[in-house]
Amino acid sequence: MGKTRLIDENGLRSDGRRADELRPIKIEVGTLENANGSAYIEQGKCKILAAVYGPHEAHPRHLTQPDRAILRCRYHMAPFSVPERKSPAPSRREIELSKVIRESLEPVVMTELFPRTMIDIFIEVLQADGGTRCVGLTAASLALADAGIPLRGLVCACAAGKVDGQIVLDLNDLEDKEGEADCPIAFIPQLNVFSLLQMDGLMLAEEYEKAVNLALEGCRRIYEMQIEAIKKKYREAKAEDNNQ
Repeated sequence: MGKTRLIDENGLRSDGRRADELRPIKIEVGTLENANGSAYIEQGKCKILAAVYGPHEAHPRHLTQPDRAILRCRYHMAPFSVPERKSPAPSRREIELSKVIRESLEPVVMTELFPRTMIDIFIEVLQADGGTRCVGLTAASLALADAGIPLRGLVCACAAGKVDGQIVLDLNDLEDKEGEADCPIAFIPQLNVFSLLQMDGLMLAEEYEKAVNLALEGCRRIYEMQIEAIKKKYREAKAEDNNQ
């Protein structure tokens, strides 16, 4: 048997998208009452919740820095987030992605304003379908903004990759597993800098350049949705205040 085709003769992918289309995205800000800030994102079949606590007093105290806050991040996949039940214990991949996401967010958080404190970021993957590090990053950035923590900008993240020899945007789980390459990036529009640039698989130099540019275009579209989600929350909050 030959390899399953992921892009048909009409140029449509397994979920019906064109090469340059994002999965449908739904964003909500301020979804959790008990967190200082929170955000929920559905991107295709991915469902991810992010919560932020802090800045708060650091425990244990020996971890504190005299000149800035410490950023901690926990990326976690719920046992029911994948078809085959996952162990609730943190895997090596989850520990690695916690570090990757924290380092991608550090350039925007004004930690120098909160010396000797900690800011905790929790990312819970409720349902996984490819691209969870990017969706988690986008959600975590919004949760930080919702918590009122001063930021230099928002971080938006998206991936592009190579599937059936073509460069495509925002890979789903099937494309991630069966495709030839995956290139997740995170971008900070206000600073015009990348805070994450990774690649898994093989691409020619010109394919890599095309993938990064396509992912960057995806980031810009997601950034517009982030801004709209924040505005929506505050429009609703203002309307509530006016009704009271």
